[in-house]
Amino acid sequence: MSDLEQAWLDCWPRALAAWSPFTKLAPPRFCHTLADEVREDLTGSFAMIRLDDHAVVISLRQVAAHRLHAFGVEILAHEIGHHVYAPADLRDNARLLARVRAGLPSRERDAGLVANLYADLLINDRLQRSAGLDMAGVYRALKAPSADRLWQVYLRIYEVLWSLPSGTLIDADLTEEQQVDAALAARLVRSYARDWVRGAGPFAVLCLTYLLERPDDERGAFTPWLDAVGAGAGEQIPEGLADLEDDEEAPVHPAFDPALGGASLGGGETVGGVKNQHREPTQYVDLMKSLGVEIDERELVIRYYRELAVPHLVRFPARLAQQAEDPLPEGLDVWDVGSPVAQIDWIQSLVRSPHVIPGYTTYERVYGTTAGGQPARVPVDLYLGVDCSGSMSNPKLAMSYPVLAGAIVTLSALRAGARVMACLSGEPGQHTETDGFLRDEKRVLGVLTGYLGTGYSFGVLRLQDTFLGPEPPARPTHVLVVTDADIFHMLGQVKDGWEIAKRAAEVAGGGATFVLNIPNPAYHAVRIERLRAIGWDVHLVSTQQELVAFARAFSRRHYEAQREGR
Repeated sequence: MSDLEQAWLDCWPRALAAWSPFTKLAPPRFCHTLADEVREDLTGSFAMIRLDDHAVVISLRQVAAHRLHAFGVEILAHEIGHHVYAPADLRDNARLLARVRAGLPSRERDAGLVANLYADLLINDRLQRSAGLDMAGVYRALKAPSADRLWQVYLRIYEVLWSLPSGTLIDADLTEEQQVDAALAARLVRSYARDWVRGAGPFAVLCLTYLLERPDDERGAFTPWLDAVGAGAGEQIPEGLADLEDDEEAPVHPAFDPALGGASLGGGETVGGVKNQHREPTQYVDLMKSLGVEIDERELVIRYYRELAVPHLVRFPARLAQQAEDPLPEGLDVWDVGSPVAQIDWIQSLVRSPHVIPGYTTYERVYGTTAGGQPARVPVDLYLGVDCSGSMSNPKLAMSYPVLAGAIVTLSALRAGARVMACLSGEPGQHTETDGFLRDEKRVLGVLTGYLGTGYSFGVLRLQDTFLGPEPPARPTHVLVVTDADIFHMLGQVKDGWEIAKRAAEVAGGGATFVLNIPNPAYHAVRIERLRAIGWDVHLVSTQQELVAFARAFSRRHYEAQREGR
């Protein structure tokens, strides 16, 4: 261990105490060579944090090169501040970046840089004023001339915050515009110190003018200070980012922020505001990518619809059987990755193989049944057919309410213990479906969030293949098809189309529902009644947004009252 490393380790307790005597964090990881820095993914900056493993990484090689030996407490306390204050965790880091991106139209690629600068201002101001650390000394030690106007404004903000004479941290003649912006930003940092996420958007708007003057991807003088740009990188997806927050969209320049004493635009009227309650799928995916989330885009889309569906979930209905059955252990079977982990028989799995490979060497206990004396609740399986013809939107590009409604019903069914088969159909043309009825949420939603864009309607032959083939489903199944008025043309064009629909509803044994998006139901009244006459419940919506309310009420309306004896 070098003398410098030991000296900085000795600084660690004081750096923790600068935030709280109860602050707990693993000791920093020190890099002595360039190879060490590459191993820790430390590039450019002499320090960094990672939110996924709560790490603080310091390049002692660069500390020595920049002659920052004496600022161990300051630099370490600053890195700790990213973990305990701003951004503190993955979700708040995502909220920060979302607001910064909203304030940087056409320069969203610079969101990481601006978010880092903003968080540094908050942390350094608190350490300088409240903890008595010499944060200004760190910037004086690295003082160098620069023609970058944003860098000049940034350092001038510190001079204003700490009442330092102009020129203490930056040697440059600032314009009146730069002086005003620095003063506004300093006021913003103080005003939003306790609710710092809300101040990120206005700060980004202030920075935008200067960013537009700079070359793309040019970090220049900022490079050594960008210690949190990749803080959210990894495979963890923050929760709660599919929905927009009330103050997130259309941030205003600090000069027009009423919270800073500015005159609001429009004579006091509210500026911006949330037009939708959710992000579009492309916005969600772009936000995750800007965080550095290392997950396939397809899986991010699945996560998006799942997150939007969760608040609407209700228990999927179950029927009462005549007699419950008590479990009787019979043997072992391979545990499937779509089944609950709690079902694994670990002792038997390890007895059979010391190498645990989920789905191959993992086993679960198989139970038979003996007759019991109480009524049993049997979940009704779900067949979900979704129209994915040319008239339907691509769920990866824009919100698809049929897909969201399907996700709500699917997750409700799986939660209740049912199995689900999903089918996308745009015919004549293509279709895709799960391999039968599954308990695997990811595979079902993977099919549901796909896109075909072929044909004109859901293909009635899909019902024939599933329910009228040589091996129809063994358990009662509810057939739910989401489509529009074009289904009537499909039923007429396909040979025996109406008869196929009738027989499928009968064989399924758990009910059948067509959800039809028809703005003018009177025109199709005769066909709608014909559907009802052959055993289908028909639910009409005039807009696709109404599908969400339908999906939420579906279980209650058809099954929940029966299950509870009402």
